[in-house]
Order: sequence, then structure tokens, then C-alpha cells
Amino acid sequence: MKLKRFLSIAIVAAWVIALGLPLAAGNNEEAKIKDYSLTDRKDIPVEFKWKVEDIFATIDDWKKEKNRIAGLLPQVDEKAKNWTSTPQNMVDFFDMLTELQISMGKLSVYASLQSDADLANPEFQQLKGEVQALYVQMGTKLSFLQPDILALGSEKFTQYVQQEPRLKPYEFPVQRILRTKDHVLPADQQKIVSYAGLFTSVTGKTAGILNDVDMPAPEVTLANGEKTILNQANYYRYRADKNPENRSIVMRTFWKNHKQFENTFAALFDGAMKQHLFNVKIRNYSDCLEASLFEENIDPAVYHKLIESVRANLEPLHRYIKIKQELLGLEKFKYEDIYASSVKSVDKVYSMAEAKDIITKMMTILGKEYSDPLREALDKGWIDWFPNKNKQTGAYSNGIYGVHPFIKMNYDGNYSELSTLAHELGHAMHSYFSNKTQHFANSDYSSFLAEIASTFNENILMDYLLKYEKDDMLKLYILDAYMQQVKGTIYRQTQFAEFELAMHRYVEQGNTLTPQWLNNKYLELARYYYGHDKGVCQVDDYIQNEWAGIPHFFLNYYVFNYSTGMIASSALSEMVLKGKNPEREKYLTFLKAGASKYTLDTLKTAGVDITTDKPYQSAFTFFNQLVSEMEKIVQRLKKQGKL
Repeated sequence: MKLKRFLSIAIVAAWVIALGLPLAAGNNEEAKIKDYSLTDRKDIPVEFKWKVEDIFATIDDWKKEKNRIAGLLPQVDEKAKNWTSTPQNMVDFFDMLTELQISMGKLSVYASLQSDADLANPEFQQLKGEVQALYVQMGTKLSFLQPDILALGSEKFTQYVQQEPRLKPYEFPVQRILRTKDHVLPADQQKIVSYAGLFTSVTGKTAGILNDVDMPAPEVTLANGEKTILNQANYYRYRADKNPENRSIVMRTFWKNHKQFENTFAALFDGAMKQHLFNVKIRNYSDCLEASLFEENIDPAVYHKLIESVRANLEPLHRYIKIKQELLGLEKFKYEDIYASSVKSVDKVYSMAEAKDIITKMMTILGKEYSDPLREALDKGWIDWFPNKNKQTGAYSNGIYGVHPFIKMNYDGNYSELSTLAHELGHAMHSYFSNKTQHFANSDYSSFLAEIASTFNENILMDYLLKYEKDDMLKLYILDAYMQQVKGTIYRQTQFAEFELAMHRYVEQGNTLTPQWLNNKYLELARYYYGHDKGVCQVDDYIQNEWAGIPHFFLNYYVFNYSTGMIASSALSEMVLKGKNPEREKYLTFLKAGASKYTLDTLKTAGVDITTDKPYQSAFTFFNQLVSEMEKIVQRLKKQGKL
């Protein structure tokens, strides 16, 4: 939570919200990864857990710091008196807020990490609630801040910066505030709205707890007669099973179970969209999309260009699905087949040690400046590796100013998880370089930029593995796994982006989101993107409520960042792989830029203009080439009698 956050309209705790070669199938018995998904958190070996003690040694230390910060908050009222009257008063006030926000960020991240690792632990939920209350308290105290900056004006503030050099780090955040003059509330109204921070995260938090903890997991009987509890970890495992019958049983059972709760999920989604609309109405934006993109000065046309470009370039996805159908030997390709590896004869498991070795070696392309902290990330407790009982599903990287980033994984050793590890390490290194280089006020890079460094690493991983692999079967396996990432990051997230846009528009028109509307719209889009009516992929009705399991919809137009991020990273990774030291230094400069410029300006400086057709054309040409390469390998393997 950086300076731009406490200069922003509301202050709430953020969702704080990726080789030994040649590759060989080897002895996968040795590479198998132990299943900790039903193991209590306390019984997980320490070497597999993140070192939260790097933030606070104990919970008691956390509580002491929380109490210290709570005791300092009254200083905000004192220093707020005439805080814009002189340059010195202004910089002193900003410096005090910076110190408070850095400490509050540590409190917030510590509580989130502990809670996410054990969602059923009430003490950690309590910690999160306490730090959220601190943010709300801070928010109410700062209700005057934006109106005062607007009253000071751009000309006067420019004079202040010239008179007091210590204000320089705060110049761009203040200029961002001055740009919001048409959307800022008077101080008394802002104070009231700030109290909304007490409940704005409730809808997403409730949906997450329902998905990950409270919803009873059904028991399923697999094709071989084995019974298993279909928790989140087992769902992710078996939806990619080699046996199509198991894939169908698991997918259909999992979403049938969700359907029992669709009324609750619909109410939560409706509430979240209306929270976003509330912000639009009180701050004089035209719609929710404009409001979400305004802070980063992103034209809504960028969002629409993404959807239009992907819709016009579904051919690589549909060609890829046809290859999967052939390789899997399916008479008809169904939605429940999309996660299965196309290469049935390869059962590659990357051990934790192999994953570390691969990622360390592949990123040497960026030199020692990047490689040294990367090794530290892999070996020094930045990562929580495996699932455990009541651990939050999925993966993320959580940057924290003044410490180091933390990465949550639920690693199972398949290529998808190896790629996810590379992805999250991309986030972590972005945070590491941004925090190291920029003043706190300019260190919090935007969500639009966040998904570039992560998918950049996925591109480097694929290129690195293919470069050294000679065996066609394994090359096909790697290409298939990478195209799965393209499917999930470009196409699936754009489908989500279009669904989210439709949800917001429906609510903006005065409607209420119902299960029927959500189910119909989601099924309509899934069928369009996957070519249901063209006979590419059969999308049956059971998947209509998959929307209920997508937590990112609560983050207010976040998902499109994944798609635009991978489009941009395709251009950047091509630049680095084909270039030399100047191109690599340019990329490192991008990682270090933080929030020192507006998002699109930062990206243009790195060499990519996402407002033009060029990066889209380049990306889809590249994806088509990968599919063509898969087709060539398939033909070679057929001639050799290996398929």
C-alpha cells in the first residue's frame, strides 16, 4: 500500500492482491512431490514455508507494532494543521505518512500471509480485521488531503517543489491528485465515504471463504473405483487427468456442487458490482470502467481494443484445440478436456530442486543484477511452496516495501505449476527492483504493468526449454503446456474481461445480477470463445456457473491486465531474446520504474505501445507460429510411429 493509495480516494487494506538439460522423463518416482493438501499447517516442514518472521519475529511483535502505529495516528491530526502552508510543512507531513504507511503495509502483509496459509485460524482473521480498522481510521483522518491539494493548486505546488527539494519524490503522486479535481469529494463527505473501508472487501472475502473453506467438498468415485474428496487441490489435479472419464466426473461434480450456492454467489457478485457503481455515482465518472482506469490515465479504448483484437484472432486457439483433440484421440473435444495434457506419453514432474535450477539458469540472460536476488527468492524463505489443509488456493506474489516479496504457491510439479512459479517470481522481482530503486511514494507499480514481468518470465521459460530440448515428444509437451498458458492468459482472461464488462453494464442499467442472467451470459461467452457453434469444443450447460469460482471479479476490472500483460510481454521478451545488453538494460529499467510515470508511458519507454495494433499483431502471429510448429512435430512423430 504505497503513497498513491493514501492519496487516493478510499484507503482500505489491499488484496495483497513464476535447468538441467536435456529434459528427460527420468525416474518420476524420485521426482514425485508429496501431497500435503490435507496436512495441518503446523506439520508442514519449515523449509517449504515462507519466513513470515522476516516481517515480524512473533505475533506479539506484530501486536506491539500495531499498538505503536495506533498510538501515532493522532499525530496525523496535529501535523495536518496548516500542512500546505509551507513547503517544509508539506514535506514533513508526507514523510510522516510514508513512515506510517510502510509500517502499516508490514502489518497488513504479515496478517494476510498468515491468514492465507491457514484460512480456518480465527486469530489470523482477527489480525486482518485489526489492520483493516487501522486503514479505515487513517482514511477518515485523511479526508482533507485531496481537497487541500486541489485548493493549493498545480502552480503553487510547483513553486513548493522548487523551494524544497525533499518534495521531489512526492511530485508525481501529487500531480496525479491534481488531475482528479472533477472526481474529489469535499472533506466532510470524503470522511463519511472513508468509513466504507470497513465493509468494501466483505463480498470478495465472503466468496473466498465460501469457495475455499465453508463449501462442503463432494466425494467422487473415479473411473478405477477410487474415492476422493473433491477439494480445490484435488479438483485442479483431476481436471487434467489422463482419463477423460475422470476429467468429466470431476468437472461436472465440482460445478454441480457450486450450483447449490449460486444464489449466494450471485448476491455477492451483485453487491460487489454495486459497490463499484457507488464509487462511480458519488465521484462523477461516466461508468465503472472509466472509474477503474482513471487513476492510471488509461483510455477505456484500450480495454475494448483487447476484446476486439482477441475476438478477431480466435484462430490460434481453435487450431490448438483441434491439435489437442487429435493427440488425445477424442471423437469430440469437450470443455472438460481443455486442461488435459495433449501429450499422454509424457508424465513429466519437476521437483522443487529442478524447478529452482531451471528458473535460475533461464534468467541468467538478464545478468547478475537480476540473478542474485532471484536465487535469494528461491532459497531464503520468500516462497510458500505446497498446499496444506485450509491454505488458500492459487498463487500470488505480495510485495512489501522494506523487507522482500513473498510468493504463495500450491506447487504440484507439473509444467503449469513450474510456469506459475516463474510467473510469480516475475512479480516478485518487479516488486524487488521497484522497491529498491524508487522512493516509497513511487514504488507501487500499477496492476496494468504487474502482469507484464510475470508473463515475460513464462515466455523466457518456454524459449529456454525448447532451445535445449532435442526430443520431439518433449518439445511437443512443452509447446502444449505453453499454449495452455496462452489459452488461460490471453483467451480465457479476455473472456472473463468481457463477462466482467457485461456484469458492470447490466448493473449500471439499473438491473440486479441473478443466477439466471449470470449463467446465461457466462455460457454464451464460453461457447463463443471456445467455438462451440463451430464444432471446435463442446461447452455443455454444467459450466454455466463457473463464474462463481473466479475471485478476481471482485477486484474491479483486474482480469484484463493478464491479457494485455501477456501481449506486451511477448514483445518485450522477443526484444530481450533477440537483443543484447542495451535491450536487457531497457527491460531492467522497466522493472525499476515503479509508479514514477503513468502506466502507458512506462510501457512506451520500454518499447511497447499497447494502444496500437502492432503488439497484438505480433503476439497472434507468434501464437500461430507455435501452433504450426506443433502441427509439424505431430506429423514427424506420426511418421516415426510414435503417435
